[in-house]
Amino acid sequence: MQINGITDIARFLTDEAAAQQALADLRWPDGNVVCPLDAADPETGEIISCGGTKVYAVSYKRKDKDGNVIPTVRKQWKCGKCRQKFSVTSKSIFEGAHIPVGKWIYAIFLMCSSKKGVSANQLARELNVTYKSAWFMCHRVREAMLQEPMAGMLGGGPDAIVELDETYVGGKLKNNRHKNRTAKAGKKTAVMTLIDREGDVKTVKVPNVRKNTLQSLARPIVDQSATIITDAHLSYEGLAEHFHGHHVVDHSKTFVRGVIFHTNFAESYHSLLKRGIIGSFHHVSDKHLPRYLAEFDRRWNTRKERDGARTVRVIETAIGKRLTYSETVG
Repeated sequence: MQINGITDIARFLTDEAAAQQALADLRWPDGNVVCPLDAADPETGEIISCGGTKVYAVSYKRKDKDGNVIPTVRKQWKCGKCRQKFSVTSKSIFEGAHIPVGKWIYAIFLMCSSKKGVSANQLARELNVTYKSAWFMCHRVREAMLQEPMAGMLGGGPDAIVELDETYVGGKLKNNRHKNRTAKAGKKTAVMTLIDREGDVKTVKVPNVRKNTLQSLARPIVDQSATIITDAHLSYEGLAEHFHGHHVVDHSKTFVRGVIFHTNFAESYHSLLKRGIIGSFHHVSDKHLPRYLAEFDRRWNTRKERDGARTVRVIETAIGKRLTYSETVG
């Protein structure tokens, strides 16, 4: 699948067969369909991935309440090894959804190309689905955006510079006029951003901004050979003992010290994050905040890729992941 812009995926909204074929080509690029389902090992009884290559295409029929056959383009196969049926959406974030694959691809493109994110309300209007469906779609796409644990630490190398900064995210009490607002309205959540100027960013939700909390999170993520730059927050005192160096910028006096000593990269990231929460989402619950952070991290870490290439990568990582509605709201 090659996507250069929105014109390349617009046809998927009206041609579901082409959308499913594009997903199948991405999932099985050599054309050989492999069973993605889990099956019990005949010898040990352990649940393992089937991986059967002897599969058969089967017809899929749906009937309405009057017994009439509803035309469908859904492709299904049956595995000759585990004897189970599967489709192109099995074992992915798309599994179990009654939403066409074309709309999924369009939603992923919007979330990958919008720097400040896309609200579920906007997605519901554009895709002509309910708000509940759009909200769940967004969280499933964010689950696909979750990146695997970093193969290496941030800032590997003596010349690497990593900025550390903390901020608070959340809505303002005066903006929450909901008649059923709770005591949590207006309360903000602390997040810590660790950003390699030449690499990736990692943002984590933190229970507080105390010294032990922030430094214990930074040490496993940032390489010891990196140079750390922070503001004058007292919680960062003593970082020089664990890293190559530690430079402080006192924002009460200056924003940049010595040309290269600043936290502008981290502040730029925080600006995107807050504009997204305030302007697009309006409210983000403390429970779901890590998924929103993963969404913004993924877009930042792939900032050098084109929107279409980023969309394809997210669809690839959507395969093999699953998020159910009960897990989301439970």
